[in-house]
Amino acid sequence: MTDSVSTTSETKKAPAKDPWELPDVSGLVVGVLGGTGDQGRGLAYRLARAGQKVIIGSRAAERAEHAARELGLGIEGAENAECARRSDVVIVAVPWDGHAKTLESLRAELAGKLVVDCVNPLGFDKKGAFALKPEEGSAAEQAAALLPDSRVAAAFHHLSAVLLQDESIEEIDTDVMVLGENRADTDLVQALAARIPGMRGVFAGRLRNAHQVESLVANLISVNRRYKAYAGLRVTDIRGR
Repeated sequence: MTDSVSTTSETKKAPAKDPWELPDVSGLVVGVLGGTGDQGRGLAYRLARAGQKVIIGSRAAERAEHAARELGLGIEGAENAECARRSDVVIVAVPWDGHAKTLESLRAELAGKLVVDCVNPLGFDKKGAFALKPEEGSAAEQAAALLPDSRVAAAFHHLSAVLLQDESIEEIDTDVMVLGENRADTDLVQALAARIPGMRGVFAGRLRNAHQVESLVANLISVNRRYKAYAGLRVTDIRGR
C-alpha cells in the first residue's frame, strides 16, 4: 500500500504555471535595429518612456545618434553592430527589403542574443496592402534561419507607429501577439510589452505560426484607411493583467 501511494504522488503533475507570472525585465538593455524608422523610433520611445534602457541602431551611427537626441529619455544611438553587441534583447524593425541583408551582416553580433522580429513582409499596389510569403514561411522564420546562434521570437507587429510616437498619448490600448520556441523567451517579450501602459503581451504560438500574424497587418491597413483609425488588436476572454 505504501509503495502504491508513493508512486501515485510521484506521478502527479506539477501545478500549471501562471501565464501572467512574467520576469522582471527592467534591467535589460533593448536595442532597436531600424530605430530611425517610424516603427523603430516609436518602439524605442515607448520602451524608454517606460524606464527601459534603449539603444537605437542604424547603418549610419550619425543617423542613430541624431534620432536618439531627438527622442531623449536617455536613448543612445549607435551603428547597428555596436547596438547589437551592447544590447541584451534586440528588436528588428528594419524594412522588409533590407531584412535578410541586415541580419546576415550581424550574425556574429547577435549570437547568443534574444532577437525579436517585428517585420511585416508586405507588398502594395493600387488595391492596397497585401501579404508576401517569404521562402522560409515568415520574416521571423527567415531570421531564425539566418541567425542559428540566436534565439528568435516574433512580436510588436500590429502597433501603429503614429500612436507609438504621439507624446500626448499616455496608454496604447492593444495586445501584442508573441511567438517563439522557448517559453522563457516569450515570457520575457511579453514582460517587455507589458511595460508599456495599456499593452499586454499574449503568447500566440510557435514561429511556424508567424506568417498569419505578420500578414494580418495588411488587413489592419485596410481597416485604418476605411475608418480613418489606428487600429490594433485585443484578444477576448483572456483573464489577467
